[in-house]
Amino acid sequence: MKKFQNLILIIAALFLVSGCLGEEKTVTMKVASTAYTSHVSQTSSTPFIGAWGDDLKPGMKAIAVSRDLIPKGLGRNTKVKIEGLSGEYVVKDKMNKRWTDKIDIYMGLDTKAAKEWGKREVTITFEKKETK
Repeated sequence: MKKFQNLILIIAALFLVSGCLGEEKTVTMKVASTAYTSHVSQTSSTPFIGAWGDDLKPGMKAIAVSRDLIPKGLGRNTKVKIEGLSGEYVVKDKMNKRWTDKIDIYMGLDTKAAKEWGKREVTITFEKKETK
């Protein structure tokens, strides 16, 4: 009887844990996009440190997101595919509160590339963790 009770407790615990893990949902949305570099004039007095404290290094595929996108699933370290760009980008920075529905693509120290990117609307895709 004791083994049966232990088995029931283990099964119940597994159900509870699996309910907390949630599932991933693919989200696709259109957002405005710009590009930024690690120059003090475009960021802050610490241009190689993102708003969450992550190191930004030229060559890395990182983005900043407007703060309204964070509750929509674009939180820190979320992997994002950006229409027109190869590979995955990772959310490593967040933008000033004045921006909405926008991402900022990190271009390291390449001011020319950032200017060439300009401002455009892009479609982004990412996995949002849904809680049950």
